[in-house]
Amino acid sequence: MSDVWRRTPITAGGGVGTAAEHPGMRDPRYLARRRSLAAPARGHRVGDPSPQVRYTEEEQATWREVHRALAESQRAHACRAALDGREAAAIPADHIPQHAEIGARLRRLTGFDYTLAGGAVASRRFLCSMARGYFHAVQFIRHPAVPMYSPEPDVVHDVFGHGAHLALPEFAAIYRLVGEAAARLETEEALQIVTDIYWFTLEYGVVDEGGVPKAYGAALLSSYGELGRLGGCRLADLDVPGMLATPYEISGYQPVLFRARSLGHVADTLAGFLGRLDDGDAPELRRAAVAGRRAGRGRS
Repeated sequence: MSDVWRRTPITAGGGVGTAAEHPGMRDPRYLARRRSLAAPARGHRVGDPSPQVRYTEEEQATWREVHRALAESQRAHACRAALDGREAAAIPADHIPQHAEIGARLRRLTGFDYTLAGGAVASRRFLCSMARGYFHAVQFIRHPAVPMYSPEPDVVHDVFGHGAHLALPEFAAIYRLVGEAAARLETEEALQIVTDIYWFTLEYGVVDEGGVPKAYGAALLSSYGELGRLGGCRLADLDVPGMLATPYEISGYQPVLFRARSLGHVADTLAGFLGRLDDGDAPELRRAAVAGRRAGRGRS
């Protein structure tokens, strides 16, 4: 595929480059604000309340712009379950919600809640917290120069993507399934397998609805550009060995997406695989995945 799919949008007009060239990574003022909102996450205990944030008018304006664009794009490209979850979560259009605002509703609906993150979270802490009903979420918002894409998770991603998931029992059950598998496994190799599966499903998963690919992954739901490109993506059928053998991009558009027949298909596939996975299986599975990538099985 064209390398464009693996690069990061760095201008509002759709220009691409490396993640390091994104305005959010090069603006000292923005980076200082991001650090100030991330600082309370140091030493934060899972389940403790998140601090209240006084967002600036510029930040609120970015939220309103992105909310308007994503709501429209999701109507065309998101699956029915994701749309139902967004409605159930009651994500506000006029202001950036506090963690407590969305979290209180999630607790009533599925028993999940947000817990504070300052950025990337170690995989074991992140995944195992989901078994306890907590999802790590940040409080900063993406750079206003490129409001439709962020190379790292922001409050838009965590609310518009994962908040919509965690308001719906069907999605919440998959999060718990993934979290429970991570909590049961001990080796880093096994944990990486769970991480890869999480990435290609709950972050970047697609389902067929009436023969049309529709997004359910949280990263897709929070990325206007990727939603718009969905019809032209390279799609592979949902397949755990295929996912493990496929490289992925942390800070750019994904070159390959995996398509399920339904959300139930996702749940059944993950339950079957993760239920059998143990630490002894992991080395061979990882070796097969590496060999698959080298042989081009990963469809990259």
